Amino acid sequence: MSLKLVVIGAGPGGYLAAIRAAQLGARVTLVEQARVGGTCLHWGCIPTKTLKATAQALEEARRLHEFGITSAGQFQADLAAINARKQQVIDVQTQGIEKLLQAWGVELLRGRARLLGPRRVEVELTRGGGACLEAERLILASGSRPADLPGLARDGVTVFNSDDALALKDIPGRLLIVGGGVVGCEFAFIYRALGSQVTLVEALERLLPMPSLDAEASRLLQREMKKRGIRVHLGRVVGELRRGPDGLEARLEPGPLLPQPAGAKTPPPVTVPADKVLVSVGRALGSEDMGLAEAGLRLERGAVQVDQRLAAGPEGVYAVGDVLGPGRPMLAHMAGAEARVAAANALGAELAVDYRVVPAVAFTTPEVAWVGLSPEQAAAQGLEAAAHVFQMRSLGKAQAMNELAGQCKLLSEKGSGRLLGAALVGARASEMIHECALALKLGATVADLAHTIHAHPTLSEAIAETAELALGQCLHAPPLKKG
Repeated sequence: MSLKLVVIGAGPGGYLAAIRAAQLGARVTLVEQARVGGTCLHWGCIPTKTLKATAQALEEARRLHEFGITSAGQFQADLAAINARKQQVIDVQTQGIEKLLQAWGVELLRGRARLLGPRRVEVELTRGGGACLEAERLILASGSRPADLPGLARDGVTVFNSDDALALKDIPGRLLIVGGGVVGCEFAFIYRALGSQVTLVEALERLLPMPSLDAEASRLLQREMKKRGIRVHLGRVVGELRRGPDGLEARLEPGPLLPQPAGAKTPPPVTVPADKVLVSVGRALGSEDMGLAEAGLRLERGAVQVDQRLAAGPEGVYAVGDVLGPGRPMLAHMAGAEARVAAANALGAELAVDYRVVPAVAFTTPEVAWVGLSPEQAAAQGLEAAAHVFQMRSLGKAQAMNELAGQCKLLSEKGSGRLLGAALVGARASEMIHECALALKLGATVADLAHTIHAHPTLSEAIAETAELALGQCLHAPPLKKG
């Protein structure tokens, strides 16, 4: 008889683990208290990218004159129609996942799960009543939710989180976004295109303050925000939010995370008016009130601790996705990769997750994509590295598309030429980054990239041109200045 496996959570980690385990012959029950697809499908990747596509289409329509197309009409955002399209995209994807689960024989149980032990799962069913499941193997994929920020209490109307931002009934006239990470930056461009006056505040010294991303990419993105009229305040936090007859007023104070130089005067506070405030300051882990510690799982600040096989302590229990915490990439595609490993290991394999090559993307305008090491990380590892940059505006395809902003930066090891990392800023960067990811996976060199013929005219030529720069052979760049 086949092994009985229970998966808790039907986000990209959970539903993929369930399908993979079923492919390997397990009898699988998948427990989900909401709809299948999780945060990614309903409140994250898919709805935000649907809104991004709308915002981009609106921006392109307003730029039609740049392509020789004239129009006497004004292009406006119809929020009701935009939200209806967004929901249609979500519904199609949801139905597709449900059909896949059914096709692979996965039992879908709707309800809230709690562990009674490493082998027993109690489910409070959505339709009422309960169920108790006995499992030979268990995979935990309970995900995460938007984190709250002390002092900015969410009411879902004037102060809201990224989930709420996907269901607004009107476009804010003045929007203050708190948090300059990926989600905050994406919403800044989306709502600016829809017509909001956007101000973004970030406590650290740069946008997208991830160690794996080159700081130069952050500066380029800030420059593009300025071009669009998005106001950015770095190194500041919201010290106070006051409500008045004319809306909200936020007092921005110097952030406590950035040390002030000795003898320097503390910058004065800045007052920003707003109609709504979007709080986007990270994720809270979905490990509360599930009986995890009582079942023998080890938690650190809510994050489930696992080994390289994703085993979570008690024999036969595994965990994947956001519930593993910010010490690992909290990305949908990372959860999917972990799901494949956990499912195989639950059924007898001895696989380990490779976190060395994990591409990441900010779907801003322009897009920012990166993989591998940043220059700072390479230096911290004692690697002698060289960075080379090629501007997107030098490409014929970028000129034809009128997408001139951005650059390609490749980081390679001195001497060997081995690729160490890549940071792309520009149109379609999210699609191009995978060539660099594959090169990193295979241990390729900049010579390998340079000597790979790229189709012309394409944006991907930027990667080959940058690799040629690293070899001193770029034919579309002037000679480097000596001295």
